[in-house]
Amino acid sequence: MIDQTQYRSIVRASAWYDLAATIGFATPWSFAAVHASLLWLAQRWQLSGAFPAFEPVHMLTANLLGSIVTVWAILRIRDPQQQFGRYDAAARFLFATWQIYAVAHGANLIILGFTAMEIAFGVLQCLPVRSRPAGARS
Repeated sequence: MIDQTQYRSIVRASAWYDLAATIGFATPWSFAAVHASLLWLAQRWQLSGAFPAFEPVHMLTANLLGSIVTVWAILRIRDPQQQFGRYDAAARFLFATWQIYAVAHGANLIILGFTAMEIAFGVLQCLPVRSRPAGARS
């Protein structure tokens, strides 16, 4: 069991990770650079699985993901509430599920690096939090 201060630190850390990992997805121009970098890494490490070029509708989906996750991350950085951490944990388990599904259906293994972070932060944000004793200061 962790205390509320530790939990808020976990929520904030997960938000900083999200911001760093997804802000590049938020625009077509930045995503082109992120995609090229991930493709280079996948090829350099000789990871199996497809890593196709993105068509406009794929780019739109990536940009929507990057935009909403960036806003969600900023909210949690500024106000790392326990409630937000619990919702974020649920979202992380959904993301991990669909990432594993994609890899199982031929997507490049580089996705599993993101999956590991989703699962790790999801588990941390599911930890039980000790309530403050009555009359304790915040």
